[in-house]
Amino acid sequence: MTNEFRALPHAPADHPAVRQPKIGILFANLGTPDGYSYWPMRRYLSEFLSDKRVIDYPAWKWQPILQLIILTKRPKAKGRDYQSIWNHERNESPMLTITRQQTEKLRAAAVAEWGDRVMVDFCMRYGNPSTESVVQKMVAEGCEKILFFPLYPQYAGATVATANDQFFRALMKEKRQPAARTVAEYFDHPLYIDALAGSVTRAYAALDHRPDVLVASYHGMPKRYLMEGDPYHCQCQKTTRLLRERLGWDKAAIDTTFQSVFGPEEWLKPYTVKHVAELARAGKKKIAVISPAFAADCIETLEEIQGEIREEFMHAGGESFTYIPCLNDEDAHIAALTAVVRQNLAGWV
Repeated sequence: MTNEFRALPHAPADHPAVRQPKIGILFANLGTPDGYSYWPMRRYLSEFLSDKRVIDYPAWKWQPILQLIILTKRPKAKGRDYQSIWNHERNESPMLTITRQQTEKLRAAAVAEWGDRVMVDFCMRYGNPSTESVVQKMVAEGCEKILFFPLYPQYAGATVATANDQFFRALMKEKRQPAARTVAEYFDHPLYIDALAGSVTRAYAALDHRPDVLVASYHGMPKRYLMEGDPYHCQCQKTTRLLRERLGWDKAAIDTTFQSVFGPEEWLKPYTVKHVAELARAGKKKIAVISPAFAADCIETLEEIQGEIREEFMHAGGESFTYIPCLNDEDAHIAALTAVVRQNLAGWV
């Protein structure tokens, strides 16, 4: 990345230096605590669970419950979960490690195609590196246009929309606002589906048996959000259908379920943790689980699926539980994301 400055014609001698114009490509993921001890976990959970896109109850009702009850106990419990999967070598969460690796490969692909006209970086909606800090850095480096890419294949208000909200809030603080574009969901992009299918094919080829069922487990949300117009549920269902068709399987080979239920409301069903137990009791003793809604392995996949959900299946009589990792920084995934970027940069490069 060059940091050359350009001279503005007719500008006075004391005019501040101006960098060569660039296009920023900013990838965004959900977020990560800075550590798994009580206070870093509390700060992270407070920011996350205070987001009105995530929990839309009135603040006067929700904040006392959150601050005085939930955040007194939940940081310790979630901290233990994070500790069990923590990247101790780098002292960071796996999501941060993987998102950085993805960005490095995406940067290499972008620079190879568009040269030093582009600047590629990543941010987190909650925690660090914050969206605001990376937007500030991009503007300071001369990005006059920014493509903002939330790394969620399916759209949900609690993921894509809140990431976009935070991006726009960051732009509000800039004296010289860059032009901005946001990337829409890519749940049905052919290369994304190809990458998912490839990961399933490789995982099955490595087994000495064929699983009875592939469970596509998506992050859940309150059913009320679907009724209020959020398209997430429909897009998850379509992702599963497209994956099944790409693999050439019949309908009984793949189930769609939802995990990570929180709070008293009814959420999207079937719940993964209950469904896998029902499969075991129904004689489906060998299953595989994939998580198409996550671009990178995280607490929900590394701890929840491979911990609680696996244990529920085995306790109900299951014999073989195979987790198929997220696409992470696989070459096919990077190619799919690069193709989405290319489409969204049309007219800019």
